[in-house]
Amino acid sequence: MNGVVGLACFGVAGWLLLIGAIGIVRSRHLVHTVVSLSVSQAGTYVLLLGIGYQDQAGAPIVVQDQRQPVVDPMVQAMTLTDIVVSATITALLLGLTIQISKRHGTVDPDELRALRG
Repeated sequence: MNGVVGLACFGVAGWLLLIGAIGIVRSRHLVHTVVSLSVSQAGTYVLLLGIGYQDQAGAPIVVQDQRQPVVDPMVQAMTLTDIVVSATITALLLGLTIQISKRHGTVDPDELRALRG
């Protein structure tokens, strides 16, 4: 990673993870918790893309000159996989939230703790 761009990527990734974690901890609604988790997961996208960034590098499939640096396609593939997994997790958690709302009539985690008995 190169200098300022590297620090910016790590800073943005850390900020997104921190904001998402604060949202999860302070949440009083299950949908808000799911959205906060999605924000935290966005931090991992930025982190992965920042790690794979190379200044003046081209895509491996497009570069004509063999001496020109190319980016690592594995990092980009991992980021796409992370996005797909995150979308699946978000859909699953929102589906569970709907079922909890139907069954218990609330999505407030504090009220659901009272149901434990």
